[in-house]
Amino acid sequence: APTHTMPGDQPQSNDPGKSDVKAGPAQDQKFVKKATEASLGDVAMGRLALEKSTDAQVRHYAIQETDDHEKILTDLKQAAQQLTMKVPDGPSKSVLKEIDKLKALSGDAFDEAFLKETAKSHKDQDKSYQDEARNTTSPQLKDLVTQENQVIGNHLQQAQQLAQAKGKK
Repeated sequence: APTHTMPGDQPQSNDPGKSDVKAGPAQDQKFVKKATEASLGDVAMGRLALEKSTDAQVRHYAIQETDDHEKILTDLKQAAQQLTMKVPDGPSKSVLKEIDKLKALSGDAFDEAFLKETAKSHKDQDKSYQDEARNTTSPQLKDLVTQENQVIGNHLQQAQQLAQAKGKK
């Protein structure tokens, strides 16, 4: 990789703490780790929603979220193999804390908190996937994150719509 850069060579980030993001395998590994933890968290939250929610729309969303993120995890594991890295085997500690909070809730309170948390998670993932698509030097990973971010965007939209609909009841 070239060690010199010209103005405009690197995509600019709105986050001042990330303006020095370096493209390449180390950044790709960091993304795959974070994306894997996020998908593991979404699968765990989706399964919890299937246990706790009695709302048919929330349950349908949870099934779709769980199925889609299990497929994403399969793809991320393949990407990790290409990057010769080990993938996390569970969600991040912050997601585990959120899951614990959700476990204490039931009924509409659970549904509302679940939808709020899953919308937040997918909003964060959407930004992360967009950044990776812009910054990765791997054409295969760029294709993967671009394709998977469409699924994540759909989940975000569905969670927001369901939350809005539940708020009107």
